[in-house]
Amino acid sequence: MNISFIGIGVMGESMARNLMKNGHTLSLYTRTAAKAHKLVTEGAILYDNIKDCVQNADAVITMVGFPKDVEEVYLSPSGILKSAKEGALLIDMTTTSPSLWAEIAKKARGKGFRPLDAPVSGGDTGAKEGTLSIMVGGEQADFEAAYPLFECMGKRIVYAGKDGSGQHTKMANQIAIAGAVSGVAEAIRYSEKTGLDPQVTLDAISQGAAGSWQMSYNGAKMISNDWAPGFFIKHFVKDLTIALDESRNREFKLPVLKRVLKLYQNLASHGKGDLGTQALIELYREQDQ
Repeated sequence: MNISFIGIGVMGESMARNLMKNGHTLSLYTRTAAKAHKLVTEGAILYDNIKDCVQNADAVITMVGFPKDVEEVYLSPSGILKSAKEGALLIDMTTTSPSLWAEIAKKARGKGFRPLDAPVSGGDTGAKEGTLSIMVGGEQADFEAAYPLFECMGKRIVYAGKDGSGQHTKMANQIAIAGAVSGVAEAIRYSEKTGLDPQVTLDAISQGAAGSWQMSYNGAKMISNDWAPGFFIKHFVKDLTIALDESRNREFKLPVLKRVLKLYQNLASHGKGDLGTQALIELYREQDQ
């Protein structure tokens, strides 16, 4: 299949590579051309504008940063809805606003496209290994048509329902992570302050009822002071803000989400937005000084 992939970042590069490994032809567009260099050497074609990148694609996949970026690549005068060929699958794998995507999907379907919202979970490791969890909203028939593409990038692929349902499912995922990552940070900080060896503590509790991916993966990074981003703090702030806004629009409260968002906003406001989410423990350590 001829695929256009827009947005080559920490996860996008590996996702695009896995599509190529499975025999798909790839056209690329990214604002920073240098990010696409490795994929170009592996056979992808890089374009300097969206119009040329998408006009012959059977499927357009977007993996950009923020809702404003999603809006721009789809709705701008030279964007996807103006440039892609009729009947193309339009698959947004960014984590973005469910209401924004529902608006884009309605316009896309009216122009003869097949839109799907398909945010992912699994971080850079899942992207590299092709084991992402993929949560999909849209028409069932379009989901089935896109399923072979999703199989190239993920292992857990779930059809969640109508337009925006993939994004709502991802919000639930991020809310669960918010509580988990803060709990891991507090557990490690407790072990540090009570004179325990944090690694021994992690080994002791990670296989019991407290065990989680956040504990096994990000917990180890917290102990070793490894802040390399599997997922950027600035993007987590974006996701949690979307989730909080959705809850406010529906007039229900999520107190843990609200608290953890404030912690991450604190880190981002102090210039740490490009660190990985595991750097949350730095805030606990600084508060004790």
